[in-house]
Amino acid sequence: MWLKIRKREDDKMKWDLTYLFKTEEDYEKAFEELQPYAEKLASYNGKLNDEKSFVEYCLLQKEFSIKLEKVYQYASLKSDLNKKNVEAASKVSKLMIFFQQVNQMTSFEGPELLSLGKDKVMSFVDNNKEIEEFRFGFEKTFKNAEHVLDANSEKLMSYFGPVSMGDDLYSSLAVADGKNAEAVLSDNQTVTVTQGNWRSLIMKTKNASDRKKIFEALYQTYEDHKNTYANIYNAVLQADKAHAKARNYDTILDSFLSRNNIPTSVYKTLVEVASTENSSLKKYFELRKKYLGLDRHYTYDRFLELASSDKEYTYDEAKELFFKSIEKFPSDFKDLAKEAVKDGFVDVYEQEGKRTGAYSSGVIDSHPFILLNYSNTLDDVFTVAHEAGHSIHSMYAASAQPPMLQNYTIFVAEIASTFNEHALLDYFMASSDTTKEEKIMLLQKAIDEIVGTFYRQTLFADYELRAHEMVEKGMPINHEVLSNIMIDLYKKYYGFDLKEEKYKEFVWAYIPHLFYTPFYVYQYATSFAASFKLYKDVQENVPGAFENYTSLLKSGGSKYPVDQAKEAGVDFTKKETFMAVVERMDMLVNELEKLLNE
Repeated sequence: MWLKIRKREDDKMKWDLTYLFKTEEDYEKAFEELQPYAEKLASYNGKLNDEKSFVEYCLLQKEFSIKLEKVYQYASLKSDLNKKNVEAASKVSKLMIFFQQVNQMTSFEGPELLSLGKDKVMSFVDNNKEIEEFRFGFEKTFKNAEHVLDANSEKLMSYFGPVSMGDDLYSSLAVADGKNAEAVLSDNQTVTVTQGNWRSLIMKTKNASDRKKIFEALYQTYEDHKNTYANIYNAVLQADKAHAKARNYDTILDSFLSRNNIPTSVYKTLVEVASTENSSLKKYFELRKKYLGLDRHYTYDRFLELASSDKEYTYDEAKELFFKSIEKFPSDFKDLAKEAVKDGFVDVYEQEGKRTGAYSSGVIDSHPFILLNYSNTLDDVFTVAHEAGHSIHSMYAASAQPPMLQNYTIFVAEIASTFNEHALLDYFMASSDTTKEEKIMLLQKAIDEIVGTFYRQTLFADYELRAHEMVEKGMPINHEVLSNIMIDLYKKYYGFDLKEEKYKEFVWAYIPHLFYTPFYVYQYATSFAASFKLYKDVQENVPGAFENYTSLLKSGGSKYPVDQAKEAGVDFTKKETFMAVVERMDMLVNELEKLLNE
């Protein structure tokens, strides 16, 4: 009897993917049914000038998108539950190949829309309200008209989609062919050092020489393969340059920001603020060095805790703490928060083969799923609140927007998640049950979040900008060039001299986002800045503040992200938006200093 009850409890902590498809056979059937859609969409080539055909094409595309996202989500989630499962991985691979085929078969769409002209396309939308949700997408197409090529050129460009570039090469070298390293510590214990455990190993190690050995064991591979990594990154840079030139962009940065109408000034202002307004950042590391009694504070020492606690939090306790932290928020928000972590939609605990980390997966007209690797720590409690924020965002968007306008951009994606973290932090800090040690832990967590999300990600964004600008000028790229950029940036942002740390100058090879998704990481910083401003308005009881916040979440992907934020009260074109984060950092570091000196 006990075993049956326990099994039932375990099932509550796992995904119930029958929500998507009852059986594997149902999934396979759904995937097979996608094939005719691609062929039928392709059959509209040359027919979009006819209003009836135009409407049919739009509605078919909508129907196809809903089905495709559902199929992809199921395959992706199944694969993430066990990355060692070859059959599950092959399902995802088959879908990715199918994506490329569909892109090739529908490459006519952009050029054909432009040949019709904006007035005619919009008149079709005006006459047929059932395709109103496509209006914003068409507006974006015409806004970027100068970057859409003729039909033959677009078809030619589509052929380069499957070509293996930097992301695949990087994954092969860093992951598939990567080998775990070993370090022999001062007590003669040999530890295996991996991407997943090296931070925790350093966190638990009191011996400075052991921390150095652990770090160098992990990073030596980047030095060993520095020329290969540099050549792979150069391939990424050259591909980005070719894409920008082929599509008539002034700069590579423009080519990544233009689609969502993000001014390059937003990117450059963020870099300017983070790279110059960092006195509290440097003060924080000096405080750490002094309090921890370090002769020198190396970059990897950032994982050392200023305070610790043996206190553990069950998953149910984490949910309850999250709910208490949002107790004063409107009922519709609280209802969605509970719905976000409903049984069957959260896979809670680590298991062999399961993807590391955490995320929320949301697709059109569907309940989001959350992946966790919960281990009863304070960090895990914050992760629950964070991922619930993403799911809340997705559900708000689904409730307020039609299918083609539900998917929001990465630029605003981290707003809801970090908003929840702000609320949870304040709840802990205000609690009479929170000890001095726990307050130090919480302050360190809050500061480290700013360090990692605002300053560190912007440093990498600065690196990307410099490297791409060098390629635009025809300058050579090699490992020395890339390392020198990082050496300069770490000195400027943190005050760290990477020349004093063996292998650290190759940190550019350690960050997969730089290879997989160029000009992506800056959006963590913009989202954080926005969430803090919105949360601050709510806390200060600014009239309509919470309504402004939820209106942003409800807007999904119906507007350009900078406009969404501005309507909610966050103006990214102003330096003050980013300075608010700097001021928050100043306050937290000063508060930490007082506690450490008590």
